[in-house]
Amino acid sequence: MVAFEHPHPHGLVPSTAHLELPFFDAHHRQMAPELVAWSAQQQVDETDDRAACRDWLQRLAGGGWLRYCVPAAHGGALPALDSRSLVILRETLAFHSPLADFAFAMQGLGSGAITLAGTPAQQAAYLPAVAAGRKIAAFALSEPDAGSDVAAMATQAVPVAAGYRLNGSKTWISNGDLADFYVVFAKTEPHAGARGISAFIVDARHPGLDSHEHIHVMAPHPLATLRFNDCTLPAEALVGPLHGGFKLAMQTLDIFRASVAAAALGMARRAFAEAVAHAKRRQMFGQTLADFQLTQARLGEMSALIEAAALLTYRAAWQRDCSHTRGAGTPAYTAAAASAKLTATENAQRVIDMALQMFGGRGVQVGQKIESLYRDIRSLRIYEGASEVQLLILGKAALR
Repeated sequence: MVAFEHPHPHGLVPSTAHLELPFFDAHHRQMAPELVAWSAQQQVDETDDRAACRDWLQRLAGGGWLRYCVPAAHGGALPALDSRSLVILRETLAFHSPLADFAFAMQGLGSGAITLAGTPAQQAAYLPAVAAGRKIAAFALSEPDAGSDVAAMATQAVPVAAGYRLNGSKTWISNGDLADFYVVFAKTEPHAGARGISAFIVDARHPGLDSHEHIHVMAPHPLATLRFNDCTLPAEALVGPLHGGFKLAMQTLDIFRASVAAAALGMARRAFAEAVAHAKRRQMFGQTLADFQLTQARLGEMSALIEAAALLTYRAAWQRDCSHTRGAGTPAYTAAAASAKLTATENAQRVIDMALQMFGGRGVQVGQKIESLYRDIRSLRIYEGASEVQLLILGKAALR
């Protein structure tokens, strides 16, 4: 059963009852209540999404939560990236603020390739700063004509005497024009498809990089287009093996895919909690909204959708953590993560829509939590693998 508590003056607080499931270990059960208590005390003005992200990052760093984005060897909280910890963090943060979840997630995703394949010098230069909130990270993969079809990217990195010369553009880049550095994926072998992609670290103020073109979307979110014009990088900017960028990008996304499901789960739990609280206090026709059987049935449907998503999400994170010694991206984990991401994001959209309907006209009023959740959830069905891509992954897995 979906549960929530509300002992804090700042609003509803999620329950941690699900941590008793066998997917979690002792340190998860210890961390989660501390995170719930911490997040309930945070109040950030999110009128300006970029200023709010900076504020959230400093708060997350001060609370020690960004340490879960990097391994212990570089200032992290745990020996290696732990998908279950990421899931707990993103679910809890998204319940409180989707922008807080975004700020946290991008630190991990943006530095993930350096964690997985960076040289000792690269790791020393960037990972401790990510964990401490001194550097904001970003992951630059998508292009105007290369979203789900990553191999179609046109950005090229050509070898030159000084290293590599980067030309092209990236778009829909989270933390664009906010990040201190980008992990950028580019073609180093133009006709080799996915096998010709490499990854590079590009510092935000590097000559030849223009990131001022912001993209405005329905839910406040710092996005920008990056343009590279003869951006010359030193040879040591290469991350991982030459032409190994596609595999590195997929490994990075694999680690964080279950956590996208968790973010959706957190938003769905918040919408459900808001709906229950509203149903109990809303008076109509001489009784509360909660007294109507139709309301009870709708809440039951929402609860079932959330629990189905939760079990798939926790299973995927557990499976990744159990198999990481054999390498993320095993077929079983990839399918589990696809199931979790698909189900959690699609179910959350349905739950939030049903919750909004319970609020009636107030549900679409700007400034209401349900209204902002309705806008926040929509992009999760698209980014880091659209629902249609997850369906293809699952279909191919079934045919195998």
